[in-house]
Amino acid sequence: MMQTTHVLVGMAIAAPIAVQFPEIAGIVLLAGLVGGAFPDLDLYKGHRRTLHFPVLYAAVALAIGVAATVSLGGVGPAPTARVGFVSLPDVVVTSTPALIALAVGFAAAAAHCLMDVLGGGLELRPWEGRDDRAVYDHVRGRWIAPKRWIRYDGSPEDLAIAAAAGVPVLLVADGVFEMLTVGLLGVSAVYVAVRRRLPAIAAALAAHVPASLRGVVPERYFE
Repeated sequence: MMQTTHVLVGMAIAAPIAVQFPEIAGIVLLAGLVGGAFPDLDLYKGHRRTLHFPVLYAAVALAIGVAATVSLGGVGPAPTARVGFVSLPDVVVTSTPALIALAVGFAAAAAHCLMDVLGGGLELRPWEGRDDRAVYDHVRGRWIAPKRWIRYDGSPEDLAIAAAAGVPVLLVADGVFEMLTVGLLGVSAVYVAVRRRLPAIAAALAAHVPASLRGVVPERYFE
């Protein structure tokens, strides 16, 4: 899926916490943004393998969430905030913003990896369906095959997910985050409009890359 979709979904994961605890809205939205974007820093070096850890990111997010709760002693009733399917005591969130931000960041990174499984493979033209590598599972030591429910990054259905994720973010965000969300949705729409033209442009540019530099350019650009 589009990087913008991953970022918006990451921020959407943070939205319920931002609603309940506006005093930490900024830090959790930022954590969702960073976590949603982070795995794709491997785009030009071992894409969907080097920084994609679908199982480990989820496990770390869960562990940090549990650690935040245990740090309080875990006893006695307390007002709760609903975050997905998990109820967190208010005092956990308000007293441990860094831990909550880390949990959101890792949850967003895990969501990124799992969303990539729903799309296509690693080929330059994923709508052709020739590549069976979606995300590398480091725990099992093998590639997870793409589901192709989202045909390719930049498809109309990808844009629909980005738009759906953007709604809760726009409802809770203001200032910089609001402007950023609107900008991400705009970039997403433009990318969708030109997506199927990009492989030809990328291949043409790759053809002029000096032989000495071809090792740093992903193989898919030479298809």
